[in-house]
Amino acid sequence: MLRSASVKDVAATAGVSLGTVSNVLNRPERVSPSTRARVEQAMADLGFVRNESARQLRAGKSRLLAYVMLDATNPFFTDVASGVEDAAEAADLSLFMCNSSNSATREKAYLEHLVEQRVQGILITPVDPDSSTLDEVIRRGTPLVVVDRIRAGDTVCSVSVDDELGGRLAVEHLVDRGHRRVAYVGGPLSIGQVSDRWAGACRAWADAGLPEEDLVQIATGGLKVDEGRRAGERLLGLPERRRPTAAFCANDLTALGLLQHYITRSRRVPEDLAIVGYDDIVFAAAAAVPITSVRQPRQLLGERAAALLLDETANPQHVHERVVFTPELVARASTLG
Repeated sequence: MLRSASVKDVAATAGVSLGTVSNVLNRPERVSPSTRARVEQAMADLGFVRNESARQLRAGKSRLLAYVMLDATNPFFTDVASGVEDAAEAADLSLFMCNSSNSATREKAYLEHLVEQRVQGILITPVDPDSSTLDEVIRRGTPLVVVDRIRAGDTVCSVSVDDELGGRLAVEHLVDRGHRRVAYVGGPLSIGQVSDRWAGACRAWADAGLPEEDLVQIATGGLKVDEGRRAGERLLGLPERRRPTAAFCANDLTALGLLQHYITRSRRVPEDLAIVGYDDIVFAAAAAVPITSVRQPRQLLGERAAALLLDETANPQHVHERVVFTPELVARASTLG
């Protein structure tokens, strides 16, 4: 097996000292253009690859940020990750992405590994924003920002969206379209966003003076497409006189599943059921019937969270912030006909 070229090999080939090679790698402005060119040519000829891990170990921290996302199968989180990646690239940092798959055990293992690797900072959409696992990361001195969640207290920065307002916008839109029996599809309510969106829906319904029993919750075990399909079965199984004429889904994936079930049962959207989703992922607009959705600024969430993390890593005077963005409703054919 061939040995990788070392700094000593580069210095010998270029006819310079080890210090000169080090300066070319770390402080090139200190080296004359002709000498720098000679060293760079030697590196190219030898196939020299810098040992970045060793350099970062000597420096005491890496050039790496990490994002622990909740569910990599949900395009919402990959859009957030795209915003984080843009911010990391602009700061000349690399991004390591982890998928907890909504598992607290897996999340804890990732966090322990990332702290051991001395990453510069961690962004996380946690299973439980108030988990003691996050407290341990903070205690060990690794900067951390909570994304798409709100954590009690002021020990970390957080970036989220006003989900109660989002729920209100969705139901107000359906009421304005004349619907008087509406289902809220999503769960479990132990998920903060699901609970907040339900609270906003209830507030809008009450403000419209409509009977409480005509806004019904169709609880699901998660926020996946198949959960939306199962919710469709339950809705179509209700007596027609009690069947909702519209559904507000806690995210776009459940809305897509619900839409799919209705179409396969030869039902019309929005004539038989108007549907509103949440997140406004790209697939909402691209669906067979484009889905009305409450838009979250997904990439902006990631960019802003990364900016807060970078400030914390570099600024001794950093003050933790709780940033809350405002959602907006994007109306499409699933409610407009």
